[in-house]
Amino acid sequence: MLFHVEMTVKIPHDLPAEKADAIKAAEKAYAQDLMRQGKWVHIWRVAGRYANVSIFDVESVDELHALLSALPLFPFMDIVVTPLARHPSAL
Repeated sequence: MLFHVEMTVKIPHDLPAEKADAIKAAEKAYAQDLMRQGKWVHIWRVAGRYANVSIFDVESVDELHALLSALPLFPFMDIVVTPLARHPSAL
């Protein structure tokens, strides 16, 4: 199942820089592992914002929820998920 996922990150300004850096490093490692597994298929930065647009390819909504809620930055994110279906004009 394909999902379009928009993530906006809102790290509190009073979070110590060392803690924020550690969370970001863990996030990068986890995300890249999901990419190597083929579950996080694409990621694009949204210009001018601390946000991304991503495509996930997973077995179920429950799997997507588990992957997203395990993101180290999850507590600081606003996430919008849109399920995708094949377009009849696609090659």
